[in-house]
Amino acid sequence: MTRNTRMTLALIAAVVLGVAGLLVVDRANRPSAPAAEGAVDPSVLVRADSHRLATADDGVTLVEFLDFECEGCLAAYPAVQRILDTYRGKVTVVVRYFPMPGHPNSDLAAQAAQAAADQGRFAEMYALLFEGQPTWGHRQDPQTEVFVGYARTLGLDVERFRQDLTDPATVARVAADRADGEAAGVTGTPTFFVDGRPLTDLRTEADLVAAIDAALAG
Repeated sequence: MTRNTRMTLALIAAVVLGVAGLLVVDRANRPSAPAAEGAVDPSVLVRADSHRLATADDGVTLVEFLDFECEGCLAAYPAVQRILDTYRGKVTVVVRYFPMPGHPNSDLAAQAAQAAADQGRFAEMYALLFEGQPTWGHRQDPQTEVFVGYARTLGLDVERFRQDLTDPATVARVAADRADGEAAGVTGTPTFFVDGRPLTDLRTEADLVAAIDAALAG
């Protein structure tokens, strides 16, 4: 085999591996499709204690099951922020915890959000967790001190936050959200529901906006 032939084969192999890698990333970042195709029981999707980023008296309800360590959820975060701005007063936006296995700090991050919620600062911690994900995400060691730093930034009672972070009640609250997600057919994150219906073919922000617009139009 000549040197030029070896170089050509190596380049072809690199291209094939690169394309395969892109396909893997694309699949990993796509929202999961719940097993249920029809509307899901509203009581499973939204509980009295579910966290709401926005509330509309009459309008559409958007529910997201998310993992704060999920890169796909981070990619969806700006789209959700734009929806909050664009559809103010028209859409209720509900966040549910769904920490995924394989993400070392996903449960702890959800518990940090819940511990902040116990002090009335869920939305602010939700934002800090996503904005800081490149710093704390996919670290094998617990990122407790990073999350405590966020609590300090928000002016929370830090000692209370530390206690609540791993309190059994906090762990149970996160687990309850995940159980609801599983009951609704959620298998991955982010997974969105609009007025109880899973968005099973969601690929872009435009798809999400189109589903909201269609629901608003009735």
